[in-house]
Order: sequence, then structure tokens, then C-alpha cells
Amino acid sequence: MSTERAVRASEFALRHCRAFGFGWLLVLLLGGAVAVAGLGRLDQSFTASGGPGHRANQAIQERYGNGAAVAPLVAVVTWPTATDVRDTATARRFAAAVGRAAGPGARTVSYADTGDPGFLGADGRTAYALVYPGAGKPDLAGLTAVEEAAGALRAGLRSALPEARTEVTGVLPLQHDSAEAGLGPVALAAKAACALGLLLLPALAFRSPLGTLAPLLLAGATSVGALVLVEAVAGFTEISFVVVYLVPVTALVLAVHRWAQPPETAARSAVTAGAAGAAACAALALFPAAFLRSVGIAGLAVWALSTATTLTLAPLLRSARPTKTAARTGSPRTATAGRVRRPRAATGPLAATAGRVPGPLAVTAGRVRRRRVLPAVLGLLPLVLLAGAAPLLRVGNPEAHTLVASGPARDGLDRLTAAGLPSGVLNPLEVLVPEGADAAAVAARAARVPGVLLAAAPQAAGWRRGGAAMVVVVPEAEPMTPGGAATLTSVRAALAAPFPDAGHPEAAPGPGATPGSRDSAPGPAAAPGSRDSAPGPGTTPGSRDGVTGAAAVTPLVGGSGVVDRDLVDGVYGLLPYAVPAAALVAFGLLAARAGAGVAARAVCGGVLAAVGSAGALTVLWQWGPPGTGAVTGWVPLVVGTFAFCVSIDRSVALAAGGPGWAGPVAAGAGASAVLAAGIGPQVELALLVSGFAMAVLLDAVTGGRPGRPVPEVRPVPRSSLQLV
Repeated sequence: MSTERAVRASEFALRHCRAFGFGWLLVLLLGGAVAVAGLGRLDQSFTASGGPGHRANQAIQERYGNGAAVAPLVAVVTWPTATDVRDTATARRFAAAVGRAAGPGARTVSYADTGDPGFLGADGRTAYALVYPGAGKPDLAGLTAVEEAAGALRAGLRSALPEARTEVTGVLPLQHDSAEAGLGPVALAAKAACALGLLLLPALAFRSPLGTLAPLLLAGATSVGALVLVEAVAGFTEISFVVVYLVPVTALVLAVHRWAQPPETAARSAVTAGAAGAAACAALALFPAAFLRSVGIAGLAVWALSTATTLTLAPLLRSARPTKTAARTGSPRTATAGRVRRPRAATGPLAATAGRVPGPLAVTAGRVRRRRVLPAVLGLLPLVLLAGAAPLLRVGNPEAHTLVASGPARDGLDRLTAAGLPSGVLNPLEVLVPEGADAAAVAARAARVPGVLLAAAPQAAGWRRGGAAMVVVVPEAEPMTPGGAATLTSVRAALAAPFPDAGHPEAAPGPGATPGSRDSAPGPAAAPGSRDSAPGPGTTPGSRDGVTGAAAVTPLVGGSGVVDRDLVDGVYGLLPYAVPAAALVAFGLLAARAGAGVAARAVCGGVLAAVGSAGALTVLWQWGPPGTGAVTGWVPLVVGTFAFCVSIDRSVALAAGGPGWAGPVAAGAGASAVLAAGIGPQVELALLVSGFAMAVLLDAVTGGRPGRPVPEVRPVPRSSLQLV
């Protein structure tokens, strides 16, 4: 859309103000109801689809109905001092109590089922069991069911084993306790201050009730309309639930940007930035990764609706009080009753229409003030330094000990670590062994991988369905750590080779196993042919019993520990191609409409802001006092897309002659909104909120400084008559 058409669209909306006003009211009310009802269409698993781990988890979920991408519950029991945890009766009593408390349909495994000392603590009194509740899928409803099962399991164990100390922990119980932790007085005061700041900042900037409410109305209409569009697309392709966090914050910052500009400038920059931003997001949506497709489609919808509200709804709101609104549009500090300071001069082709459309853009070339070099360099320095930290970002769920400081689930985790058991037991791998391969052979090969605490093939009916079987592999390190990632890679590589058929089981390591190791003699329920049995004659450790015939089957490695690896391989592996593609598309459109200089500054600033926000997350959370060890995988993608969109819009608005103070005001409003909504003890939400806040603040610091006011340029008389 050309700038002339944009102005004509605004004029058309003013001529039909009642129809457009009623239409946007329907979008806010009816569209809001439709958007809320349609949230179920979005994929709520927060996992990367398409990777080998995702395919394995889908197969496990379809066959067993639980586990897979959902981490199990971990039941921990500490017996009195005189109790022998290796005793058959003690082990079976604990296993029976876990089975009863877990409920119907649950899969459980412990020392009694495998005889593996990896289920026992070094203190000689502690044991644990892995519990996969009967209901549990990687969506919001399934996770809620697992959290409820944790409470029932905890109560059942304490009732069945009154003489022992029993706890229930796990990734989901830790996250649940984090969400349930109450806010302290400092956090409540901070939330209230941020909510108040969301109203005070526009009020101080625009100095009118209309200026305070108008950006919120624009953001609301944009958010609702964009969510409806995204949910409609979700009926045809997979869209992740993460877009619910991206859409409203981006819409709010764009709305403040647009409202702060004069009408003519807002219309032109909205069309220019909207076309470039929408094209860049469309380029992201074309890549074969669900998260990239989701943020791309959501960004495209936000740009389209934001442009529409700027061209049609904003003129209606300005017409409510035209005199005062116009007076406050130029600058909050200099607007007076009879004179409005002109915004900074437009540069490039964005100012070419100044002669055709009267307004503050009607300035001549050569009067444009050059920005000072030193402040620009000092402003970019933080972004450059943070961008340098971005490649060191470690993607994954935060480490278990950082999720919550206290609570029942943290008590269980502390019991595990105090007994000498590693935190990797919270994220075991699940290996689906197809029909035709021997599960004991798969467990034996996995157990020999460095970094594996134990690998077992339970014989219970719940672990074997239709000829296939499940093998549980417990790593020593959590999957987001370097050690855990290396273990996962090694397990996948070890299980990639074909296995002999079930008639020729693979042997476990032979003589030399020390008592108490995972290769020691079998316990109370070790089955013949398991990885703990003795090797046959002529077999060497690590061999395959001399069997030459192998079934052409390969086990599928799934479980909660593979989700992060799929995200790194399937999504972050595409970023070196997706980011340049989006940047080139945006540069081409901006260069055609605003000039190469404006395009280069906007696109380079947008990419730097996106990468810098990832670096800020790395510095604050991964290296900072929280010490999470990793950043939730989808958070940098959402924050980076938001930072790119905000930076593009701010750069184009400034190039079109918009006021320099609009960037800091928009940044403050966006930061206040996300902090008011997200301050709390939940680590993953805090990661997202801090990412949004740092992105807008960095953009405000590096690109929101106002330039000196450009004096009014009087036309040069061409004749004595004009001079007179």
C-alpha cells in the first residue's frame, strides 16, 4: 500500500466513523470471546515437533498413553536405620505401595522390578521409584493430571509406609510448587508499581485521558484480531501455544509507537514497517520447524492488525478530541496551545511525500541533523557485548535445583541428592523397542554408555504392549547440562545399530563387576537374559554373543530428556538460515520504500536486538545469580522475534520523522506490562518476562534518544511577487 493510499484509507475511516467504530468494537468483544474459546486449537505441548525424539514420543504416547515427553514422578523413601533396602521383602513392599498409590494404568519401576542398585542411594537407606501416571500428555490438561497424581501418590505412600520418610518429586511437581509459591510483600509492591506505571507513562507522555487509553485500545484490538487469525490458521497447521505470550506484548509496544506520531507520519511508517515486518515474519513461517512457523505466523498477524488499527481505528480515536490530541502528538514537553514543535526531520524516500501531503514531514533535504557518533557508539556497545554472549546460550529447562527453593517436591529432591543420587533421575529416557528386538539386549547396550546410571527392561505387563517393550534409561546428569547432552548423544549412537532378534539376547558385561555397581549381581526380581545376568560361554564384554543375524529394527529413543535436543537440532539449527532470510526480505522492502540507509539501520538494529536479547538471557540467568544452567528453549525464540519487530518499527518511525521520545515511552509501557503480569516465583515465566523487559529496554537505550529539534524551514521565494 502506498502512502497516498494509506492517507486515503484513514480519511475513508473518518468519513465512515460509525461503521468502523462498530466494527472494531465487535472485534474487541466478539473476537475476544472467539479468541479465548479457540485457545484449545493451539499446540500446548511446548515441544519441538518433527525431530526423532518427537516421533519416538508420539509412538510411545500412542501405544502406552503416558510418559514420553512428560517427565515421570519420582517416589523417594528413606527407611529407618536398621532396615536393609536390598532385602527382597522391603523392596517388594515399597514397590507394592507405589503401585497402589499410583493408581490404575500407571507404569512403575524400582529396585524390586529390576534388581538394579541404581535405584538405591549410597546411604543404604534410601530408594526411589519412577512413576508414570496413567493419564498424562504433554499438554496443559495432561500436565495438570500429572500434578494431581503427585498429590495422590504422596498421600498414598505416607499412609502405606508410616515408619519411613516418603517424598514425591519430579520436574512437574517442582514447577507446580514454584507456581504455587506465594508472593512476598516486595514482589506484590513491585507488581503494583509496574501496573501503575503502565498507566502513568502514557499519561505523562500524552497528557490527556485519551492519550492514556488510546494505546491500550489499539493494543487490545490488535491482540484480539491477531489471535483470532492465528487460531484460524491453527486449524490447518500446528501452531504452538507460545504465540499467546508474543502477540499482546508486541501489539502494546507497536501501539504506543504509532500513537506517539503525528497522523501522517504514523500512517506512512505503519505501512512501511508493517510491510517489512510482515514479510520477515512470513519468511520465518516458511521454515520446517513448528516454533519458527508459530512465531512467524503470529508476527505476521500482529503486523497486519497493527497496520489496520493505525489506519482506521487510530484516526477515529484522534477525532474524539482533535485539538488536544494533535497538540500532544509532537512532543509531551513542548506542546502548547498555539504551537507544536515539529518532530525530527524525515530522511530518505519516506520524506518524499512531504510535498504532496502537508504535515510535519514537509522539510527540505539538507536540514537533517546528523546524529552524534559517540552517543550512537555508546548506545550500541551494550547490544554488541550481549550479542557476543548469545552463542553461549544453553537451551533447555532450568536445572532442577533452581525451580523452587522450598516445598514438598524440593524436599524429595534434597533427599535424593543427600543419598548420593544424581538429579538426572528426574529426566529418564524411554526407549521403545519394536517387535523383533530383545529389550534386555537394548538395556544391556544402553547400560554400557558412559554417563548412564542404569538401564532396565521391566517385565511387568504395563511395559510391554503388542510385542513391543519399553526400556528405561536413567542418566546421571540432567539433559540440559553438557554431560547430559553428551549422554543422550551417546545413547542414540549406541542404539542406532541393529539388534539381534529376541531369540538371541545380547549379553551384559561379565566378570569384574563390583558389588553395588549397576553391573553387579541381580536383585530380587532380575530376570534371566537381563543386563545383570552372567554372560554365556565365549562371550566378551561389549559383544553381541557372537550372533551374526540381526533384526532390521532400531529402537526409538524418547522421554522428557530428548525434547531439548530436538529443539536445538530442529529449530536452532535452522536459525543461521532463517535469520538472514528474514533480514534480507525486510531489507529489500525497506530499501524500496524508505531508502537503503534507513533499511540498513533498521534491519541491522533489529537483528542485533534479537541476538542481544538472547545474550541478555544468557548473562542474567545462565551466568547470573539465579544460575539456572540453561534457558527454556522457546523463550529466546519468542523474545528475539519480539525484539526484531519492535526495533524495526521504532527505526522506521524515527526515519519518518516521529518523535524520539516515543521509543523510551513504548519501552517503559511494554516493560511495565510484562513485569506487572509476570513478577513471581515461577522460574520459566520469570525467564520470559525478563526477556521481554530487557528487549524493550535495550531498544530504548540504543535507539530511542531524541534528536535536537529541527527549526521550521521557510520556503525560498522564487520571485519578487512571492517575496512580497
